[in-house]
Amino acid sequence: MTDREWAQVRAAMPVPGWLEGRGGQPERSCHRQTINAIRFLVDNGIKWRAMPVDFPAWHRVYAFFRRWRDKGLVKEFHAGCVGSPRAAAGRSPEPTAGIIDSQSAKAAASVPASSRGSTVGRR
Repeated sequence: MTDREWAQVRAAMPVPGWLEGRGGQPERSCHRQTINAIRFLVDNGIKWRAMPVDFPAWHRVYAFFRRWRDKGLVKEFHAGCVGSPRAAAGRSPEPTAGIIDSQSAKAAASVPASSRGSTVGRR
């Protein structure tokens, strides 16, 4: 994660309870490394337990992610990350179109059997 990306992420992160005097203990791992670990997991599609040793322990990263997910911060964070660049480019924060993979559409149960599959033209 670049310093510029980290500045945006850090501004969106909630303040830990122990810093505000609400109790609890300081976390043992760096938030930047934890976010990098989550990004690595999502990008590579690995399992939590297969987290490389370069990152904090998988159970700490998962606990961090689980807390964010349970509080709804993951969705809020994602919405902010997607909407901001689109708005900065002068576009609507929400996309108006989507792309559907043609192979997925052909294999759908809602598509008639006569046109389903990739060998339709051979008949």
